[in-house]
Amino acid sequence: MVTDSPIIIALDYPSLDAALCMADQLDPAHCRVKVGKELFTRSGPAVLEALHGRGFEVFLDLKFHDIPNTVASAVQAAAEQGVWMVNIHASGGRRMMEAAVQRLDQHDLTTHLIAVTVLTSMQTDDLVDVGITEPLATHVERLALLAKQSGLHGVVCSAQESAQLKALCGESFLKVTPGIRPSFAAANDQQRVMSPSEAIEAGSSHLVIGRPVTQADDPMVALKAIEAELAQR
Repeated sequence: MVTDSPIIIALDYPSLDAALCMADQLDPAHCRVKVGKELFTRSGPAVLEALHGRGFEVFLDLKFHDIPNTVASAVQAAAEQGVWMVNIHASGGRRMMEAAVQRLDQHDLTTHLIAVTVLTSMQTDDLVDVGITEPLATHVERLALLAKQSGLHGVVCSAQESAQLKALCGESFLKVTPGIRPSFAAANDQQRVMSPSEAIEAGSSHLVIGRPVTQADDPMVALKAIEAELAQR
């Protein structure tokens, strides 16, 4: 099922059964879903097949970062399994990103390819620890521009960076934002957070939301509450 919803529900579960139990409480007309490292490592392509069979478009969040040919092959493998979106690390550099873009083009694959800039759990001190001394916002902008120049469709970024990235890279450049917390939810371990409506106003194109929906007593009620908030903008 194709949806125009900006909401992506993170299925951060350790097992296929648990992920599908949650998926069965959601409506693919109202959201997409994200499959991350733990779930995919434990369940493999079976989880993609099961979610596609239920009508969901899937964001495969594996953040590939390796030599160019390896990343290109991994991106191709993901696209050939029908995922709606897959991501790689912009810090892997221009040659790595261009190789992935070229591989998709060579095989006429239409999967959205986006890049991680700086993880939303990181702050300036964390960048200094790995030898990056420029301000966090400047580093995000550098990587986002590099991703755009390399031909990618967008980036994963914090909502705090969305407005500037919209100005730098254009409105059509996707800005996929984790760290989204509705007013009824706790921030948990995300450091740079924003509400759904604030994030869309700032320039985010898609919102990755996990626990505020998946840990709710009724996930669809929580999802519809977020939709209502967005509709009031």
